[in-house]
Amino acid sequence: MRSGHRKGRRLGHRSGRPFRWLWGAYATSALGTWLAFGAFPLIAVQVLHAGPAEVAALSSAGAAVGAVVALPLGPWVEFRRKRPVLITMDLVRCGALLTVPAAFACDALTFTQLLLVSIVVAAADIGFRAASGAYLKTLLAPEELLLANARFESTAWTTTIIGPPLGGAFVGLLGPVATVVADAVSYLLSAAGLRAMGGGHEPPPERRDAARIRAGDLLDGWRYLLADAVLRPLFFNTALFNGLVMATQPLLAVLMLGRLGFAPWQYGLAFAAPAVGGLLGSRLARPLAARFGQRRVLVASGTLRALWPVGLAFIGPGTGGLLLVIGVELGLIFCCGVFNPVCATYRLERTATGRVARTLSAWAVTSKASTALLTAVWGVLGGLLGPRTAIGLAGVLLLATPLLLPRRAAAHPAEPAPRPARSAL
Repeated sequence: MRSGHRKGRRLGHRSGRPFRWLWGAYATSALGTWLAFGAFPLIAVQVLHAGPAEVAALSSAGAAVGAVVALPLGPWVEFRRKRPVLITMDLVRCGALLTVPAAFACDALTFTQLLLVSIVVAAADIGFRAASGAYLKTLLAPEELLLANARFESTAWTTTIIGPPLGGAFVGLLGPVATVVADAVSYLLSAAGLRAMGGGHEPPPERRDAARIRAGDLLDGWRYLLADAVLRPLFFNTALFNGLVMATQPLLAVLMLGRLGFAPWQYGLAFAAPAVGGLLGSRLARPLAARFGQRRVLVASGTLRALWPVGLAFIGPGTGGLLLVIGVELGLIFCCGVFNPVCATYRLERTATGRVARTLSAWAVTSKASTALLTAVWGVLGGLLGPRTAIGLAGVLLLATPLLLPRRAAAHPAEPAPRPARSAL
């Protein structure tokens, strides 16, 4: 019994080393992303003297257009070896970001360039996520997936905690352009780590008769998601939940920094400190799933996370209001820390190996597009109804999202036997 418990907490010998390289590459790029968090808006305001509408467009339009640009990536990634794709996506992001300091040094930086770079990076992010999920499923045994996803989740929250303060120090000392350089270097280091792990453990991808991607292939991921009785509600749940939560962030900034008079450091503390809850939740995800089952933990954490956001509509001024925000965010992020790795594992387990890249690409495209759309809609609602009312409306709608969680266990779809991998020797 004891040996079985230890085996559940450690990856196998053959998969452990390549996974550690993959994990290290993810950690490096995630830290770089958080170091440069908010760098583009700062550059737009401080260097290019952009207005509020341009700054908003940089965030929302960049992500939305990037999602559209990424549409062909799912089918393209599916039938290629994933490690070279991951390296390519890292190098694309690195190269795109490095054009910003290069143009700045030549006094040629424009708002259009910032927007184009944000589009390229957003599209490459989607391609990387699609390839990494498909790669992880071929790299690890099924019983190792939850442990691996929990480690990714804990790393994400750790970099969320330490990245922005370090990035703020970088900005204060060297300016926002320096953090863009740091982000670009992190992608270069990630590519180097992926290159060092070697590729002998990856099985050859399936090949199709037609080499070209047809128009119908672009919808394969959505067709697969909508046809699965478990993935379909989970897909709609995460798209709606993430979109509504992110749509309220600009309104919270307006409410806290404007009407309620919180200082910028208090606003930053209100959203940085609760990230500890995500770290704790991600560490508990695997033991909870081992005891109660993945589906039960998925439904319970998915339901609990929907209960918190409505509390943000009751923020008041002063210390009490600040503590309320921290408490609500702590509960929300803790539940998300449990939910996210279990959801990622559940999704990988239910998706056929030859469909993972297309499915994850469709998932990521929908998530980015729905977030951009809902952010725009809630911006209008905030102007018409006021920030507090719009935040409360989003919280009430979030209370309905648990209805879209899979309530019954379903048999896994049939999957053809995997093709044997070529020998690495």
